[in-house]
Amino acid sequence: MNNKKRLEERRYITGFDGIRTIAVVGVILYHLFPNIMRGGYLGVPIFFAVSGYLITDLLRQEWLKTETIDIKGFYIRRMKRLYPGLLAMLIAASAYIVVFQRDMLNNLRSVFASSVLYYNNWWQIFKGFSYFDRFTTQSPFTHIWSLAVEAQNYLIWPLLFILLKRYVKHSGKIFGIIMAAAVGSGILMAVLYTPGADPTRVYYGTDTRLFSILLGSGLAFVWPSFRLKEEIPLKAKSLLNGVGIVSLVVLLFGFLFLADHLAFVYYGGMFIVSIFATLLVAVTAHPGADLNRWLTNPVFTWIGKRSYGIYLYQFPIMIFYEAKIKNLSDHILLHSLVEIALILGISELSYRFIEKPMGKFYYQYTWFAIKDFFKKPWLTIPKVTAVIGTFLTCFALFALATAPSNEVTADQQQLQKSIEENKKLAEQRKAEEKARNEGEVSESTEQSNPVPEANYDLTSEEVKKAQSMEITAFGDSVILDAAAGLQEIFPKMLVDGEVGRQLYTSAPAIQQLEKDKVLKDNVLVGLGTNGSFTEAQFDEFMTAIGSKRKVYWVNVRVPTRRWQNEVNTMLENMKKKYDNLVVIDWYNYSNEHEEWFYDDRVHPNVEGQVKYSSFIAKQLVK
Repeated sequence: MNNKKRLEERRYITGFDGIRTIAVVGVILYHLFPNIMRGGYLGVPIFFAVSGYLITDLLRQEWLKTETIDIKGFYIRRMKRLYPGLLAMLIAASAYIVVFQRDMLNNLRSVFASSVLYYNNWWQIFKGFSYFDRFTTQSPFTHIWSLAVEAQNYLIWPLLFILLKRYVKHSGKIFGIIMAAAVGSGILMAVLYTPGADPTRVYYGTDTRLFSILLGSGLAFVWPSFRLKEEIPLKAKSLLNGVGIVSLVVLLFGFLFLADHLAFVYYGGMFIVSIFATLLVAVTAHPGADLNRWLTNPVFTWIGKRSYGIYLYQFPIMIFYEAKIKNLSDHILLHSLVEIALILGISELSYRFIEKPMGKFYYQYTWFAIKDFFKKPWLTIPKVTAVIGTFLTCFALFALATAPSNEVTADQQQLQKSIEENKKLAEQRKAEEKARNEGEVSESTEQSNPVPEANYDLTSEEVKKAQSMEITAFGDSVILDAAAGLQEIFPKMLVDGEVGRQLYTSAPAIQQLEKDKVLKDNVLVGLGTNGSFTEAQFDEFMTAIGSKRKVYWVNVRVPTRRWQNEVNTMLENMKKKYDNLVVIDWYNYSNEHEEWFYDDRVHPNVEGQVKYSSFIAKQLVK
């Protein structure tokens, strides 16, 4: 069969729906169960690899037919595929926000513009947002970054494709150039990544994520779908099946174990995952292998065809739903099932009534379609859809018109001010203690300890004991929020706090405190607000502290996050394992007192800071 005939009989590779299903399920479970599906975010490079292969394969087929590329037609097809679902999600989410979740209106116009114009990934980078801050960054549009990366590729790649075909011509040489660019992108990710720092820049950057798409694009030059034969030797078939199975196993293993904070991910791990994703695409595309058949079933086909909408709606639905739950951790499985049902249901409506009809719509006949629309009876699906769409659009426009930019509420200002001032004071005290340890400051310069001014409900004996107690407090923003009160009660307390701090990054910081001789015999720990942890990570942290020190660990109250009960259960279990560990039960003491907290329901407000400091003090001086 010649190339022309093969092009005319181009097949739909049903197994790609299976790959898309695996990818989108990984992403959703990563958000719902981050401690089980630790590497579910790797579904994104799988999407990228599939996209790179399909787009380039289609461009190659068009080039073989016409020896040119219809750039305008390409862009129109991409817009018809991407824009209807994206605009529907943005409009529906904006309408919901202005009616039910007005606290999320802030910067909505910028979010909308950056999403529609596909520069959202860079907008988030320049605004300093973090994909990995599970507590503070809870925008329903965070996930749009990946669509921006793909769209930027769609904008540039057809033009580069034409240049490569006209001036390089040979597919092997083009493949080499693309692979060199992919390797360069992977190296750039490794170079720009800083261990221990937030990796959002390299995670979001087009330049540092393009390798997944490029690997798929390169594959299309050496493995074009229209040249793959169904009849192949048995050994070749077995080899292909083996490669496909191994690739699938590696990807599933990555989903389960390759956590996003591991340095390996950015030092080549994601590049390796992208290679295996590309191999899976290659084997699935080959009609002589069995993987396409194995990945084809009604469930995978249904999810795969709707995977774009599922990806679009999953994050907004999770954020909106979880914001309305009083205590998310109490029924994690039930809430997760409800969220999955909502995601699938709304995605089906979007696919059936928006994405599919608009994808088939011929915009050059818009005027005729409008006239035909008004001739139809009112109770028809197009008119009902139009009425609902118009209704939501009006609310969305109102949301965009009234949305503030970079607004900070009074509570947020108070919290930020408290944290900033307390952190500055904490750093100053640590520096003074370090200088004292190094003999740069004499002991005689120490001042007498004043009696606490606030009413902390402490006896004179408790105050006296607290004033002589040496403690190092180590934790996240909750510790920083209450640091002033704690240090008023414990004047010798040293505080080391960081906003967004997680346990898995904390052992080196403890070791540095030990090196600076500012890690006291009593250590107060406040970690778990920003995410849970494994027993191995806990063991590493406790080993860094040492068994001779007494550790007082404040459990967490994070009712809006799914890891709250998991963290507190882990602490109770670890209390049995470590004789030097005391768990301070802040959760049960404070859980019924919403009036003690800022709007985030986690950080103690002015009244709550007194309650927090007083409660912890009584546990420390027992």
